[in-house]
Amino acid sequence: MTVATLTSEAKTRSRGRPREFDMDAALDSALRVFSERGYHATSISDLTEAMDLASGSIYKAFKDKRGVFLAAFGRYRQLGRWRLEAMIASAETGRDKVFQMVMYYTELSYGEAGRKGCLVVGGANDFALLDEEAAAHVVTAFAADEKLMADLIRIGQADGSIPKTVDPDAAALAFLCFTKGLRVIGKTGRSREEMMSAAEAAMKLVT
Repeated sequence: MTVATLTSEAKTRSRGRPREFDMDAALDSALRVFSERGYHATSISDLTEAMDLASGSIYKAFKDKRGVFLAAFGRYRQLGRWRLEAMIASAETGRDKVFQMVMYYTELSYGEAGRKGCLVVGGANDFALLDEEAAAHVVTAFAADEKLMADLIRIGQADGSIPKTVDPDAAALAFLCFTKGLRVIGKTGRSREEMMSAAEAAMKLVT
């Protein structure tokens, strides 16, 4: 290896951040880009700028853009589940827990948060037919939300806050369609008042 080559490599390393970087912060930046633009419209250069990393560091850490997406997807789900579970835990009755879950998605579906979109919903559009492994992650995320909602409805039926006549599984699927649809509509700039009205109407599913 020549001196010129060594010098060139040293300059390349000096322009980028060292391999040791804040993984969570980098992934948080990546998921914002993926949520706003979608997987296919996001380039490696978009990610290097958002994550403040050299392309070499991204390739070493994640192998490729797909690897960045899957890692960001996992981070997104983890953070979201923590926030959702905290909101649910704050409610006393099963019906109130259902409402808190609906409100979690409603609050993300207007204003700046709404325009950023949802990584899970975006992933469903991007990977449904093109990438079986990535699509499976999306299916798992949807299934987890659907099961959680069904469990909350059953809690409400047990404590008397939700009628026994409600079909927990059918209502949970309807809520899944509603909440994911909220995230799509949220990208179009709907107001908080509109989204809150929609949430109140959806709660009739458990009345």
